[in-house]
Amino acid sequence: GDDGLVGWGVAARIAVGAGPERFARARDALHDLAGGSGDPLVAFASFTFDADEDASVMVVPQVVVRHQQGVTSRMTFHLEGGLEGDADRHVPPDANTPDAPTTARAAAGEAGEEAAGAAENAAVVDRPRYAGSTLRDDAWLEAVATALEAIERDEYEKVVLARDLHLWSRAPFDVARVLRDLAERFPSCTTFLVDHLLGASPEQLVRRSGRAVTSQVLAGTAPRGADASEDDALGSALLGAAKDRREHDLALRSAVEVLDGLCDTLSVPEAPSLVRLDNVQHLGSALSGTLSAPGGAVPHVLDLLGRLHPTAAVGGVPRAAALRAIGELEGMSRGRYAGPVGWCTSDGDGEFAIALRCAEIRGERARLFAGAGIVAGSLPEAELTETWLKLRAMTGVLGA
Repeated sequence: GDDGLVGWGVAARIAVGAGPERFARARDALHDLAGGSGDPLVAFASFTFDADEDASVMVVPQVVVRHQQGVTSRMTFHLEGGLEGDADRHVPPDANTPDAPTTARAAAGEAGEEAAGAAENAAVVDRPRYAGSTLRDDAWLEAVATALEAIERDEYEKVVLARDLHLWSRAPFDVARVLRDLAERFPSCTTFLVDHLLGASPEQLVRRSGRAVTSQVLAGTAPRGADASEDDALGSALLGAAKDRREHDLALRSAVEVLDGLCDTLSVPEAPSLVRLDNVQHLGSALSGTLSAPGGAVPHVLDLLGRLHPTAAVGGVPRAAALRAIGELEGMSRGRYAGPVGWCTSDGDGEFAIALRCAEIRGERARLFAGAGIVAGSLPEAELTETWLKLRAMTGVLGA
């Protein structure tokens, strides 16, 4: 919707590094930067999917604009001298000043325009061109078939296999326009841009506000119909599909097992519901709970990330076996695709989505990503079709 945060400039970069402890390392570094300040620092972050990759990004911006429930606030960070005095200064919703956008979408437009200055001024206008995938379609189909054979041998119950798609253009991609189009086309998703990775994710990994915690689990996919009747029929079939329900239940279980052990109360729906987006519909389950606070200490949102990531929605079950299979079968690096992307404060609040329906855009080159959950009953050709459906989220706004 119109709620969100936008940051400009760099007050500090945090060296996240590699390894499963990268979330704790980021938490501690942000806490140390905040020091004894009375106001929490805000950081934007995008973590790698694979713990062994050293490509995670965490930045404390110089300026942050936040819009929530009709109220806009602005924070400015100068770390060498502490926090500037206008932190959390509220701005009237109708303020017409450059540093106080009236909505997060307007702020996102401004941030994107700054990031895409070269594209705005490009003299050459060109259409995106396909440059293939790291792993050819036929090889990816063989990887799915290999995974299904392993599932039959009970090596794992589910594995998510991803693929990429490379695009190029003679002119730089217009990041500002892409961000605006994503926000308009997918208003219920989290539109994000962190260090060249941008997209519109339908899946909230975790949000913490004080002791309140929420998470959205998505797994199981079907296309949208050409009209309301076909759309309802496809949705009903998805709700009743044993294969998709199994895929969803495994993803839900992986999130519940983590959060249940950290919460005093946790609300879990009895059955998934349909989450309809512009191009696809998913089985979704929304979780909400109250975090435990032993000794008065509530887990930092980055601690929650360290426990949750990767969920079965993007990894598999059991986690270790699925991650080994991903390394053996995908034939590519995911980078920050399917990793957590979002923001957090030094005192522990924050919101992270899973970086899905996204692309890494650098000038005239773009790399898009999509994945599919493989379980018993999956058909390789159907899974390939599912990835193309998901890729349409980005190819559509890129004009490919």
